[in-house]
Amino acid sequence: MLRILYLVHNLADPAVQRRVRMLEAGGATVTLAGFRRGAVPERNEGEAPVELGRTEDGRFTQRLASVASAAVSLAGKLRHVPRPDVIIGRNLEMLALARRARAAFGGDIPLVYECLDIHRLLLDAGPVGKAMRGAERLFGRDAALLITSSPAFVRDYFVRFGQSAAPVALLPNKVLELDALPVPGQQAALPEAGEPWWIGWFGALRCARSLDLLAAFTRQAGGRFEVVLRGRPAYREFADFDGFVAAEPHIRFAGPYRNPDDLAAIYGAVHFCWAIDFFEEGLNSAWLLPNRLYEGCRHGVVPIAMQGTETARFLSERGIGVLLEDASVDALQTALSAMDRENYEALRRRVVGHDKAEWAAGIGDCRALVERLQALAGSRVGGDILLEAAA
Repeated sequence: MLRILYLVHNLADPAVQRRVRMLEAGGATVTLAGFRRGAVPERNEGEAPVELGRTEDGRFTQRLASVASAAVSLAGKLRHVPRPDVIIGRNLEMLALARRARAAFGGDIPLVYECLDIHRLLLDAGPVGKAMRGAERLFGRDAALLITSSPAFVRDYFVRFGQSAAPVALLPNKVLELDALPVPGQQAALPEAGEPWWIGWFGALRCARSLDLLAAFTRQAGGRFEVVLRGRPAYREFADFDGFVAAEPHIRFAGPYRNPDDLAAIYGAVHFCWAIDFFEEGLNSAWLLPNRLYEGCRHGVVPIAMQGTETARFLSERGIGVLLEDASVDALQTALSAMDRENYEALRRRVVGHDKAEWAAGIGDCRALVERLQALAGSRVGGDILLEAAA
């Protein structure tokens, strides 16, 4: 059985837990190690993760100090961990620790770099950005594999800036479905006369511009459209998130949710999924294919995206979704003002008409990923970048 040491920047991140489940379902044994930012979910088998310290979201200098401290104590922290066959570092700082861990085990263990977001500092045009990109090239110079979630990350960052020569495993942010039973087909009822259409914005709530735009649009629409927010707000990105939402007549925040347990319920209560993010406009936000895109489509919800982004390209190729020409109230009105039951049903049929494999990863995807990693354990891999989907 393949042994994987998985080094992560945030042990509490639901996406981390999803990746661990995917690896274990594919037949691997996973030792999870990383930093704590909040309550860490218990592993199903009761194995506690190896904690390397505590970091705080948004405090980059503090994160660097924590990583430096962890590098000194890493060998001691891992002394009871069986020698892994593969080491995965999720994000740049964990790639640096992955190299340290490989040295501690005293063997030529393949390193895998998992990069699902391009941090804004990596794209800085000044000396900080150049130093960060240099560090990424240094730490990843002999990586056996690069795991990422969007072709735009490869095309517009890794290839454009010459950041990696490793082969690429393209793993989209699909919903992980390991149960044989299908997801319940609950979908929001179409509104009767005088009832609103519901837009759901779920997941990482970090985009103040999206909140301002939705507030202005729903006010001008006079209640014809309502917005429900679910997830964990990045409060540092808003002047006053709670106060702003409380003052908006057509927006409400319904708190966090459990992923994947609550997905069917929260998406089953809305008609549209807000798949727009201006958090790092023109850069990471334009390149990513977010979790909510796959979650919403898996549950038959119509996504709203912005033209000129990778999300819009993805939706256009499949002939689904609502695409805005620009980030304005006028653009939203143009796209949605004529919405009625007939128009919406046509939009929804296009979404649900796609095979679920477009939106969900199953046991076959898990096995394909582990088999790809298993192949690394037998030989060092190098060469040109090659897009290869596990799905």
